Amino acid sequence: MKKRISMLLACAMMLALASCGGNNGNNSGNAGNQSNAGGNTSGSTGVNSSASTSQGGGAADYHIAIITGSVSQSEDDRRGAEAFQAKYGEEMVKLDIYPDNFTEELETTIQKIVNMSDDPLMKAIIVNQSVPGTTEAFRQVKDKRPDILCIAGEAHEDLPEIGSAADLVCNNDFVSRGYLIIRTAHELGADTFVHISFPRHMAYETMSRRVAVMREACKEFGMEFELETAPDPTSDVGVPGAQAYIIENVPVWVDKYGTNAAYFCTNDAHTEPLLKQLVEYGGFFIEADLPSPLMGYPGALGLDLTQEAGDFEKILAKVESTLVEKGAADRFGTWAYSYGYTLSAGLAEHAKNVIDGKCDITDMDAVAEALNVYSPKAEWNGAGYTNATTGVKSDNVFLIYQDTYIMGNPGRFMGNADVEIPDKYYTVS
Repeated sequence: MKKRISMLLACAMMLALASCGGNNGNNSGNAGNQSNAGGNTSGSTGVNSSASTSQGGGAADYHIAIITGSVSQSEDDRRGAEAFQAKYGEEMVKLDIYPDNFTEELETTIQKIVNMSDDPLMKAIIVNQSVPGTTEAFRQVKDKRPDILCIAGEAHEDLPEIGSAADLVCNNDFVSRGYLIIRTAHELGADTFVHISFPRHMAYETMSRRVAVMREACKEFGMEFELETAPDPTSDVGVPGAQAYIIENVPVWVDKYGTNAAYFCTNDAHTEPLLKQLVEYGGFFIEADLPSPLMGYPGALGLDLTQEAGDFEKILAKVESTLVEKGAADRFGTWAYSYGYTLSAGLAEHAKNVIDGKCDITDMDAVAEALNVYSPKAEWNGAGYTNATTGVKSDNVFLIYQDTYIMGNPGRFMGNADVEIPDKYYTVS
């Protein structure tokens, strides 16, 4: 049975604070091996109160680097990095962006990561998402500077491989979520599940295994499973071409599968047009590949969230009320806190704690506490990664997920963080 993560147990939190020296007074739990007991409500990120001021005066004793995709490719990842930088200051926190077309500019991606190790004060490099090239970059960093912590968020490369080069890898729990997304769709009344992707993503173990789990779960819940292919945004058509394809084909798919079909896409750039068309033509959307109230919803719904920026309680409420107004209640979901935002900021927070000698790099309780700084009321769960073929469990690769929130009047959490996943799904591949 998988290792459970519980972030909101008060007594466990005291132990976590003692071991990892957390300093955010909003934290109320840690990730012990106990059942989840977090409050099922969304809330503020807990960042705004400190984000505008740098922690401490004078020059930083060390530097932390965060490398993400661009705002156009993965905005939440970038915003989380910026929030961490705003909290601790530009003197300490160095940011960079890898190319949008990272599959064609592999050497540029590698070099951007490796270049951070030229800084004599650099002590940690976080890459989120860890696109192809991150493993090689981390190997080169370790050859030059073995003292630098290398942390991979949402790795695109083979997990055992990147785990051999990184000190810590943290991905969404593709096995558990593969089951839970289907289970949630079934509970909402969906009779068909449509998975949208392209060959590059399907070559990733994390995504191919999730598809296998989803297919098997559809059998369990009596649902049809369908595969659709869309253009890769990193190909010659680019993001505009990929998005245009989704816009054009959703009406066709809805006509083919009906309005009780649930849809899922593996790429961030596909999410906005998919949501836009599903709101208009009908269908379910349980959660994004990397869930967030900001993932696709603002653009799809034409929302200006300038006033709500950084406050996920207000962001979620505005997205939810708009969906209700459009007659789409109880058909669209998300995580209350952005996964990409939380992962960028939370992994950097964990790195800082490790550098400061407050915890070990592979302390799962400490990782969970650091994530909780940026998602103070979230329920999380997770497990250590186990290779389905070899049965070998990685000590430094963690899989995590947050409870699913379905937006409505009222909206509700689905309680997914407390669901026991049948053991058989951990060997499906």
